[in-house]
Amino acid sequence: MKSLEIEGADEMISLEHKEFLFKPVGDYVIPAEKVANVQVGNNAEHALLVLTKTGYSSIPVLDSNDRLKGLLSMRTVTNSILGLAHIEYERLRELKVDEIMRAELDTLKTTDTFQKGLDYLIDHPFICVVDEAGVFQGILTRRVLLKQFKKYIYNVI
Repeated sequence: MKSLEIEGADEMISLEHKEFLFKPVGDYVIPAEKVANVQVGNNAEHALLVLTKTGYSSIPVLDSNDRLKGLLSMRTVTNSILGLAHIEYERLRELKVDEIMRAELDTLKTTDTFQKGLDYLIDHPFICVVDEAGVFQGILTRRVLLKQFKKYIYNVI
C-alpha cells in the first residue's frame, strides 16, 4: 500500500502525486452556462427568486460582459430587508444586486492547480473560477474536487 502524504509542503509529496495535485482546476469546473447567476443591474426581488428556485445558498453576480463582480447569498438578501419592527418586503424591488452583494471574494483562475483548489474549498462549498480577463468560467465545488481526490486515492492505493 502506498501512502499519500499531503502536508502542504512540496517536499513531502512524491513526484507521482505532484502530477495529480498540479493539474489545472479548469478540468473540473462546472461550466458557467450551467451555473445560476444574476446580473449587477437586477433587483433583489429577482435575485431572491433565482436563489429560491435553484435552492442555492449563494450565486455569482456578473456584469453585462460576464465578468465576475461578486456573490449574493440568501442571507445577504434577507438581511437587506430586515427592518426594526418588520421585514420590509417592498425594498426588494428597489435594492440592486450590486448594492448588497459581497464584492470581496476568493476566486481561482482556470490555470490554478488542484492543490490550490483544495486549499480554498476547505472554507467554501464552492469557488468561482475566472479566466485571465476576469470573465466567469464556472464554479469548482467541494463535492467535485473530493470526488476526483477520492477516485485518485482509490486508484493509487
